[in-house]
Amino acid sequence: MIVAGFGFRRGASDASLRDAYDKARASNHATHLATAADKAEAPAFKVLAEALNLPAIALTPAALTDTDTPTQSPRVQAERGTGSVAEASALAAAGSAARLISPRMISTDRMASCALAVSLTEGQDP
Repeated sequence: MIVAGFGFRRGASDASLRDAYDKARASNHATHLATAADKAEAPAFKVLAEALNLPAIALTPAALTDTDTPTQSPRVQAERGTGSVAEASALAAAGSAARLISPRMISTDRMASCALAVSLTEGQDP
């Protein structure tokens, strides 16, 4: 399983999310998308999931809190309890035995970020 985790600002478009995803994925293709539960209902996230035909995972705040991420944003740490929503979402959704294969990449308009994580456990379900 390869999970594309997203963080994004209110008002981000599906094009912003797609841009961040395209930058993060390189030659990898995600099998799932993930983000914080309060962002999972955003129209742009739903449109992207539908366009990519991928299942979306909504993560609770507890799932993201204290997830170690290479990127450390003091603002995100204060608001979310982790350094990067995109990286934490990818890691949390991929399971306890997961590693990042792409750190967060930021869309050109700086409205969205995406990171990819791979599950290191065979048969891992989100």
